Amino acid sequence: MRVPSLSLSLTALSLAGHAFSYPHSVEQTGAVQRRQDAKASERAEAVKEAFKHAWKGYRQYAFPHDELHPESNGYGDSRNGWGASAVDALSTALVMRIPEIVDDIVNYIPTIDYSKTSSLVSLFETTIRYLGGMLSGYDLLTGPLNGLASNPDAVEALLTQSKNLANILKFAFDTPTGIPYNNLNISSGGNDGSTSNGLATIGTLVLEWTRLSDLTGDSQYAELSQKGESYLLKPMPPTAEPFPGLVGSNVNIDTGLFEDAQVSWGGGDDSFYEYLIKMYVYDPNRFASYKDRWVAAADSTIAHLKSSPASRPDLTFIANYINGKLDLNSQHLTCFDGGSFLLGGQVLKRQEYIDFGLELVNGCYATYAQTATHIGPEQFSWDAASVPTSQKAFYNKTGFYITNSAYVLRPEVIESIYYAYRITGDQKYRDWAWDAFVAINATTRTDSGFAGISNVNTPGGGSKYDNQESFLFAEVLKYCYLIHAPDDEWQVNHDGSNSWVFNTEAHPFKVAAKK
Repeated sequence: MRVPSLSLSLTALSLAGHAFSYPHSVEQTGAVQRRQDAKASERAEAVKEAFKHAWKGYRQYAFPHDELHPESNGYGDSRNGWGASAVDALSTALVMRIPEIVDDIVNYIPTIDYSKTSSLVSLFETTIRYLGGMLSGYDLLTGPLNGLASNPDAVEALLTQSKNLANILKFAFDTPTGIPYNNLNISSGGNDGSTSNGLATIGTLVLEWTRLSDLTGDSQYAELSQKGESYLLKPMPPTAEPFPGLVGSNVNIDTGLFEDAQVSWGGGDDSFYEYLIKMYVYDPNRFASYKDRWVAAADSTIAHLKSSPASRPDLTFIANYINGKLDLNSQHLTCFDGGSFLLGGQVLKRQEYIDFGLELVNGCYATYAQTATHIGPEQFSWDAASVPTSQKAFYNKTGFYITNSAYVLRPEVIESIYYAYRITGDQKYRDWAWDAFVAINATTRTDSGFAGISNVNTPGGGSKYDNQESFLFAEVLKYCYLIHAPDDEWQVNHDGSNSWVFNTEAHPFKVAAKK
C-alpha cells in the first residue's frame, strides 16, 4: 500500500490501528479509558489535517468553482458553478472548529447568484448540498457555535440565501399533482421534459424545505415538499407496494401513480427511506405518519429482503426486489442502511432494529476489509449463480464479488459505522472507521486533495479519477472526524434523545422540538 505524505503521528497511528484492538468490556479501567480518549483525539486531529489538506487544494486551484480536479489541479462545475465544495464544507469546518475556513465560506456565500447557471439544475442535489449546507451553517452559527464566524451579517445571509434559492427552485412543484420535476431550467422556468420522477428525488426534500419554513416562518416551503411526499406515503396503485412500506422507484408527475414496483434501498430510492425516520426525529409530533411508514418498510425489509451469501452466511445484506424476485446486488450507496436501522432502533427503543442494523454494518464493512486497498467497491453482488470465474476464490472467501470496482469518495459505509459506535459505544467501530480513513488517505490522497480510484481490489487502487466530490468535505471527513470527536450536542446520542438530525449530505439540523 502506498504511504501518503503525512505527518509522523498519522503514520504511527495507522500502524497502531492495525497492531491491536481495544478491549470491549463495559467496565474499563480509568487508565484504559484515558488511553482511548487520547488516541481518539489524535485520530480526530489526523482527520482534521486531511480536511485542511483538501480545502487548501480546493481553495488554491478551484474556488469558487464546484470541485477540485486533484490530479491536474483544475476545476469542475458539475453542480451549476455556485461553489458546491465550499457550501458542502461549511458544516464540517464548523464542527471541526476551524474559524478561518468558516469565515472564508461564510463570507463567500452571500456573493452567490443562484439565479444564474448555464446548466440544468437538479432539485435533489441542490437541496441536499446547497440548501442543506446553508441551513445547517445557520443552525450551528446561531446556536452552539455562535461566534465562530466573525461577520454576523454574513451569518444572517445564510438564511436569506436559503430563501432566495428556494424561491428560485419552487416552480419545480408547479405540476398537476405537486410532485416536482427534478431537472430544472431556471432561466426559462422549464424542465427536461421528464414525465416521471424518482423515489429518492421526490422523497429527499422534506427535511430541508420544512426546516426552511420553520426558520423563516413561511409555511409554503414545507407545504410544497410535503405535498409531493404525500404520494409516496400513500402509494397508488396498490401493486406499487409489493410489501408493506416498500414501494416502487418511479412516479408519474401528472397522475401521482407509481409506474413500477421495483424495490431497492440503493441509489435512486435510498434516501426516501432514510428521511422517513429522520423526519420523525426532526419533529415526532408532526411526522408520526412518516415513522409509521419507516417501521412498515423496516419490518418488510427484515422479513423479505434480508439476504446472506451462500459462501458467508455470517454476513447480511439487503437485496433488491425486481420483477417478483430477489436481486442479489448492492451498492456502496446502499450501505447507509445500517445507520438507518440503528437510528430507528435507537429512537423507537426497538432492539431488533439495532441488531439488524449492526448486521448490515458488519456486512458492509466486510466489503472494505476484504479488498486489496481496504476500501469498498461502488457495486457488489453475492449471487452465487453469477460469480465470474476470475472472482470465485474471492467470493468463496469474502461472501461477495465486485461488479464495479471504483471508489468515488463515497461516505455510506463510514456513516453507518459512525451510528454503530454512537449507539453501542463499542470501540471496535472506532477502529473500523479509522482503518477506512487510513486506507482512503493512503490510496486516494494527491498533492492537492483526494481523487476517486478505479479499482479498490488492486494494490494502489488502479488509476485515479481527476475529481474530488464535494461530499468528501460534507460526509466522508465529517463522519471520520465525529466518530473520534468528543461529545457535542450535534452528535447522535445513544439514548435516543437527539437534539440534531443529519440530512443525507451529513449536514446537521437543529430538531424542531429542541429550542
